[in-house]
Amino acid sequence: MAAVLLAHRLAQGAQPPLIESAGIAALAGQPADPLAIELMKARSLDLSSHRGRQLTASMAARFDLILVMEERHQRAVEKIFPPARGRVHRLGRFGNFDIPDPYGQPRAAFEQSLALIERGIEDFVRAFWSAR
Repeated sequence: MAAVLLAHRLAQGAQPPLIESAGIAALAGQPADPLAIELMKARSLDLSSHRGRQLTASMAARFDLILVMEERHQRAVEKIFPPARGRVHRLGRFGNFDIPDPYGQPRAAFEQSLALIERGIEDFVRAFWSAR
């Protein structure tokens, strides 16, 4: 959800940044949860083609900024690719919050995570892309 929302939010720029999604415990090859797809569809965003994939060191090396949901994810990414230190940040960095994984939980958990994702994205946009 975060990747598609951030990509949409930054798409208006002359040269939108490359945004990809990967996880540290991803269900590789699996589609997004139907609830996530439904919530994105309600925002006119298409998550139906998303497939989970595992983060690798070579993926991490390609990006200037890596956003994660939880503090423990930040530590895990930095362990997978130590040179990423300083480029890995929690999406809730500015509000000092983690975003819980709603996988396998009811719709309310997805809505809560989505609200936090949207808040974190807006915080990052204000901090880094406000000139867009």
